[in-house]
Amino acid sequence: MKFIIDAQLPFALAKLLLSKQLDVIHTDHLPNKERSGDEEIRKISEKENRIVITKDLDFLDSYYIKGIPRRLLLVTTGNINNKRLLSIFESNLEMILELFLTYTFVELDNYELIGHE
Repeated sequence: MKFIIDAQLPFALAKLLLSKQLDVIHTDHLPNKERSGDEEIRKISEKENRIVITKDLDFLDSYYIKGIPRRLLLVTTGNINNKRLLSIFESNLEMILELFLTYTFVELDNYELIGHE
């Protein structure tokens, strides 16, 4: 699976996923870095078949209204420190990958993973 991580999530998340041999890019890898707009991220996700990882609810709106991105991981943990966020991802990564075999929209919060139809 391939991922693109939105700017409001830490670059350390990309490092974590890369360490698990996943194909991932962070907006910091893009020419406009953290100023990369949602439309640019959507285009890359479509062109390269990447799952968008974001906290930005605008992606949820476009997922439901336009079907773009085709696959979405919405992080709804609220404001937590990066160490806790990375711990949540590491603890749930296997299940996240498994859920994307069935669902196109997965939500990750502080306590659970939810696969949405």
